[in-house]
Amino acid sequence: MNDIRMRVQPELYKLQPAAGAPTLSAAGCDLKRTVEILDEHGERRPIDVPSERPLTIFIDGRELVTLMTLGACPEYLVLGYLHNQRLIGAVTEIESITVDWQANAAAVKTRFGVGDIAEKAADRIVTTGCAQGTAFGDVLSRIESIHLPSSAAARLSQGGLYRLLEAVREQETLHRGAGSVHGCALFRAAQMLVFVEDVGRHNAIDTIVGWMAQHGVAGGDKIFYTTGRLTGEIVMKSAQIGVPIMASRNGVTAMGHDLARQLGMTLIGRAVKRRFLCYVGAERFDSEPERRGAPNRAAIDQ
Repeated sequence: MNDIRMRVQPELYKLQPAAGAPTLSAAGCDLKRTVEILDEHGERRPIDVPSERPLTIFIDGRELVTLMTLGACPEYLVLGYLHNQRLIGAVTEIESITVDWQANAAAVKTRFGVGDIAEKAADRIVTTGCAQGTAFGDVLSRIESIHLPSSAAARLSQGGLYRLLEAVREQETLHRGAGSVHGCALFRAAQMLVFVEDVGRHNAIDTIVGWMAQHGVAGGDKIFYTTGRLTGEIVMKSAQIGVPIMASRNGVTAMGHDLARQLGMTLIGRAVKRRFLCYVGAERFDSEPERRGAPNRAAIDQ
């Protein structure tokens, strides 16, 4: 698997797949291409744009869904998608995932078959997510089965949040050069473990979830960062892999807020440089209040 596309920390390359994890192909593709644009000065020049391509998932030969993706680590994306949509209960149910970019297809071979796949696939809710944001209907009904670590066991300090945001800012990203993508990162305290970008935040977090599931990485002591808004579906994706804290440079929806409160999660939004809002779950957050400075003249003039 070409983990460099995910910017996995070097020490994590030693991680072996979990016992019984599926065999994954290592399909590669170009993440960007060059187009010519006309700018505001009337000048034509080349710029890079992210490559977006369809990836149709087939389970035991049966078509399930087509995702629009950048294609950075498609095998992890497929595994994370199946996990988050509750189409599989464990990675041991999957024998292999093979991606073929010539056919824009991902062939998933199960060990025992997925008997109720038709019912699960038919009962789904289309959400506000970009790049195929969907949640199958039975996901929200399983909230009671999710158990996250206590607030004493999983915490984040204000200083740790600042270091986390600094680590994100230091990343060389496709977004910085080409735009039009979302990024997602997995942290342990302020240490970034994995970073991935895709055309939608759903795909980015699914890819990291797939990597975690493939390698048996627990979520209880981890933090998710995303550039996208914290919606109900994004909150559920984090909770299902056991990650109790999420941070975003974007905001929080009412459903995301309510689900996080019900699940006992912490959501931190509008997090940029040294500014943030802890929307819910302050019991997990060690606040270190900063003194208010002199009023900003520009803000007063407005």
